[in-house]
Amino acid sequence: MTRARLYLYDTTLRDGQQTQGVQFSTAEKHQIAAMLDQLGIDYVEGGWPGANPTDSEFFASPPATRATLTAFGMTKRAGRSAENDDVLAAVLNAGTNSVCLVGKAHDYHVTHALGITLEDNLESIRASVAHCVAQSRETHFDAEHFFDGYKANPDYALQALHAAQEAGARWIVLCDTNGGTLPNEIGAITEAVIASGIPGDRLGIHCHDDTGQAVACTLAAVEAGARQIQGTLNGLGERCGNASLTTLIPTLALKPSFAARFETGVSPEALGQLLRISRKLDDIINRVPLRTLPYVGASAFAHKAGLHASAIAKDPSTYEHIDPSLVGNARLVPMSNQAGQSNLRMVLADMGLAVARDDPRLPGILDDIKTREEAGYAYDSAQASFELLARRALGQVPQFFEVKRYRVTVERRKNKYDQMVSLSEAVVVLKIGDDKKLSVSESMDAEGHDRGPVNALAKALAKDLGPYQGAIDDMKLVDFKVRITQGGTEAVTRVIIDSEDGQGRRWSTVGVSANIVDASFEALLDAVIWKLLRDGVRPCPS
Repeated sequence: MTRARLYLYDTTLRDGQQTQGVQFSTAEKHQIAAMLDQLGIDYVEGGWPGANPTDSEFFASPPATRATLTAFGMTKRAGRSAENDDVLAAVLNAGTNSVCLVGKAHDYHVTHALGITLEDNLESIRASVAHCVAQSRETHFDAEHFFDGYKANPDYALQALHAAQEAGARWIVLCDTNGGTLPNEIGAITEAVIASGIPGDRLGIHCHDDTGQAVACTLAAVEAGARQIQGTLNGLGERCGNASLTTLIPTLALKPSFAARFETGVSPEALGQLLRISRKLDDIINRVPLRTLPYVGASAFAHKAGLHASAIAKDPSTYEHIDPSLVGNARLVPMSNQAGQSNLRMVLADMGLAVARDDPRLPGILDDIKTREEAGYAYDSAQASFELLARRALGQVPQFFEVKRYRVTVERRKNKYDQMVSLSEAVVVLKIGDDKKLSVSESMDAEGHDRGPVNALAKALAKDLGPYQGAIDDMKLVDFKVRITQGGTEAVTRVIIDSEDGQGRRWSTVGVSANIVDASFEALLDAVIWKLLRDGVRPCPS
């Protein structure tokens, strides 16, 4: 059976940049384009040339990609020719082989938002697409508000599509711009479009996630016959985001009902890099990865209940819909006060520790977990700290160094601009072998901003670890979470720290104390020790 080809169109660099708090530099756009190219995306939409300096710079020095680089713009304005429209000219001057033009497909938007006649809008679509085609550009027409327009006035919405088709557009993209159309509606309307004379192999789908169903809506359009899929990495986008290619790609590649009928340009090897690409994008935008993301989230293959873990140990398919390694992810069996010996033995096995079912140390480890979680610890969110707890019980954590003392001070003072500022200073004294190391760091960064006492403490701890320094130089803190686990005067603070290294590993550690600095230091110590242990560093003789 011949499989139909689906074409993947990524708009992370434009639609994704409309995410609140996200702004890509030109260098970051180049980096993301390279990631998309490695993944096997067919079209990479680079942005809107002329709309802002960054997009213009991107197209002035475009990256070399196998993927077809696409410039985005809008159809010409009414009252002028396509040849004399400056916005359309900027799109063509970008020099890409592919262009995407957005135009209205909803009669209300034409008459009220644009303030022109319905026929003038159709003429703008026809003339703009024809002008781009005449310049030998592969042309996509994004029919804005198409589904809402179809429900309000199906005849006019279809006229807009046919105007683009007759002018030579390669792709007609149906856009659920407001993100409110449901999957059954998307499927039925897409079928109606094909029945009107626009073949499915010229149809694309562009969905927003305002009802949380952008992926389902996209798949409904594919089932109905659409063959181009538009979306963004990690579902970035305006408001609630766009359809997530990070979810769509593995669904199409790994679910038999789709994989048997469709193929994309994403190879199994590239699919195995999906987690890395997803995390890299979050790193670029300085965002903590969402743990619950399908396929690539840290919790996507986490099994907390003892019953689940017991079944997983016998056959992973009992509670996993795919093998996590296919997308570069891994199974996680978190430890908590709900854990049983099945969970514990499985986690220990994943660490490379084969422990017999009747090992007398197992009940003690479980009791320790439950006692510590009663005191405020949370090991299901801090697997690295759990690993250290278990290895210590098994006598497998060497003493790399001894903390002799540490101190943190916070001072309010005036700076050279006569402004009151806070400054934290941390002092850490360690004993490494026979040597004592004293390190001092401040919380002020290179731009003169105070980063707080925990930042100063982390820098002091990592400033001079003597023979271990090389092992932690690529280590950085990527997230810091604080929670008060008990109220009133007996408040207990839980701190969870996420760390990352140059090998792409990310791990979480936990500290608990009535004092936030003590809790933070405990989590920091675990993070460093876990890194040394996992890197196979040998402790110095004392």
